[in-house]
Amino acid sequence: MTVAWLDCSAGASGDMFLGALVGAGVDLAVMQDAVDALGVERIRLSSRTVRRHGLEGVKVDVEVPDVAVDRRWRAIRDLIAEADLGGEVRRRATEAFRRLAQAEAAAHGIDVDEVHFHEVGALDSIADVVGAAAGLEALGAERVTASTVTVGGGTTRGSHGSIPLPAPAVLRVLADAEAPSVGGVPYEACTPTGAAIIAANADAFGPMPEMVVERVGVGAGGRDPEERANLLRIVVGREVGAAVRRPVVIETNVDDLDPRLWPQALAALLEAGASDAWLTPILMKKGRPAHTVHVLCRAEAVRAVRSALVRHTTTIGMRSYEVDKHALERRYTSVEVDGYEIGVKVALDDGEVVNASVEYEDAVAASAALGRPVKVVIAQASALAAERY
Repeated sequence: MTVAWLDCSAGASGDMFLGALVGAGVDLAVMQDAVDALGVERIRLSSRTVRRHGLEGVKVDVEVPDVAVDRRWRAIRDLIAEADLGGEVRRRATEAFRRLAQAEAAAHGIDVDEVHFHEVGALDSIADVVGAAAGLEALGAERVTASTVTVGGGTTRGSHGSIPLPAPAVLRVLADAEAPSVGGVPYEACTPTGAAIIAANADAFGPMPEMVVERVGVGAGGRDPEERANLLRIVVGREVGAAVRRPVVIETNVDDLDPRLWPQALAALLEAGASDAWLTPILMKKGRPAHTVHVLCRAEAVRAVRSALVRHTTTIGMRSYEVDKHALERRYTSVEVDGYEIGVKVALDDGEVVNASVEYEDAVAASAALGRPVKVVIAQASALAAERY
């Protein structure tokens, strides 16, 4: 199992996450494409190498236009839902903002749908959350764990005046996730955005799990305080030992669901945290035609997936079993077909490219613009990818 461990001993923020992901091998263009899919004001991501206490890290800068942005949670939720994002990317980003909204609602004593995010809802923080969601998905880790989170102390200034540190939203988000935290330093080490990304993606908390380390990404924060190197590390490797929680397959036979509802049901399962969901046509007793719905998910997502399965289908029971899973390293890039960019997902085995898959939706959009059959555009993009790899 591929596992990613987040070393949050110096705290966490959105730009630190983006930098660590780039350092771990995620193409910055993957995160830029996800941010562009939101359709908001132009946001530009760029990366550079910096040093913190003599250690090298990647600093990702988020450039946004000088506009006032003050969005409610429901508006951000709709923004992410309507964006052209992968199901798992959408789920990660939505979950991070949901946790932030609930924390802000509790801190201010208001309804969650009426929460104004203020600084948290600014364009750069929206870019941080969505970019991190896309980057973590591209990383290909089947499990994410995190260390104790250093949150800091003191005071800072917000839109309503002085705010004690750790910020109320940071404490609430980490408390709801049952994440261990410590003050550690006399400044803001963990931002609300950083806390939300941790809470939305970490399956467990503690020391680095036993693993064979394959990659390390180091992301730098904007400041270089005296107390410690302002760096967030993502350590990626193959987890070993008996404590590994294996993926789970959930199955059920359904013979009385309107077939038109299956696409929505499968989409709901993916939104609930499934890694994959598919149907197999079967013939049941008394000659009844039916389908077996199969769902592959992480052990931590079983409860949510089961809930989605009973809510969106007519099943009244299901079976489940653990499986072994081997996932190849994935990288995301693109090729250009007559001026139209088409995404390509590249799979590697021991560093060697073994497969390159063209993103179908991109090919559909290009075919419509170019007036060519989709199969022709896919063939052209596949040929270009083959030449490159």
